Amino acid sequence: MKINAIDIKPGNVLEQNGKLWLVLKRELIQPGKGGAFAQVEMRDMKSGIKTNERYRTQETVERVQLEDKEMQFLYFEGDFANFMDNESFEQLQVERPLIGEPADFLQEGMICTIKLYEGQALGVELPQSVIVTVVEADPVVKGQTASSSYKPGKLDNGRRVMIPPHIEAGTRIVVSTADGSYIERAKD
Repeated sequence: MKINAIDIKPGNVLEQNGKLWLVLKRELIQPGKGGAFAQVEMRDMKSGIKTNERYRTQETVERVQLEDKEMQFLYFEGDFANFMDNESFEQLQVERPLIGEPADFLQEGMICTIKLYEGQALGVELPQSVIVTVVEADPVVKGQTASSSYKPGKLDNGRRVMIPPHIEAGTRIVVSTADGSYIERAKD
């Protein structure tokens, strides 16, 4: 589907020179002299290489429509995450680097959104937050206040995160899957 460069939005996938590019940022620039243009920061969906492109606002680009499919995470097999389509029961393997750091938070049975292009996985979206258990928490340093400082803690998935001083080992907490940051204590 062809669109004007002025209509490019972050999250769009563009096809250029036989490669698929994920749009990360788009800025419209109107210089004092000459025509306006769109400055677009993109990442190659396969290699992860970033690039910046400039398009005249009326220039057309090829936008790719991705299919979003909800699938259930089953297990890791080496460097591959295995997902299952709950409708057809077909299984799909996705490389861990394609998922990125959020792969640490995948839990058995978790429903994720897989972005597909012609049957091939290009990305995985996890739920925004996940409940995990703190297995190790550093002791509170005297003089620390709850509002201003955090201490390191280790989660049951092996990931290290910063947690408030009142959280102890064995506590279940909610963390963001995007960056691993503490959100709140889990409600039991």
